[in-house]
Amino acid sequence: MVVLATTAVPDHVHGALSRWMLETMPGMFVGSVSARVRDLLWDNVSAVIGDGAAVLVYPADTEQGFAIRTAGERRRQPYEADGLTLIRWTAQGEDAEEHEVPW
Repeated sequence: MVVLATTAVPDHVHGALSRWMLETMPGMFVGSVSARVRDLLWDNVSAVIGDGAAVLVYPADTEQGFAIRTAGERRRQPYEADGLTLIRWTAQGEDAEEHEVPW
């Protein structure tokens, strides 16, 4: 199962995603698509994200059983620590890449 959540993206993105996935609530798409289709959809969404944001969660061969991709400006930034994906919160206007993880 693939979950793709979008915020403030162009209207045509919703139409393109709804051809392959179900829009279970505004901006949240769920479906069971191949890895190739998933990657093509993600490439198209991330290319036109503009001022919006998107998060893709999909099954992967990791300790957690899933992987996360993000596009656009978000306060929650995924990062890897000892093979696990964790979420780091940043203050508004703060660049997450400038700060080290405290542990």
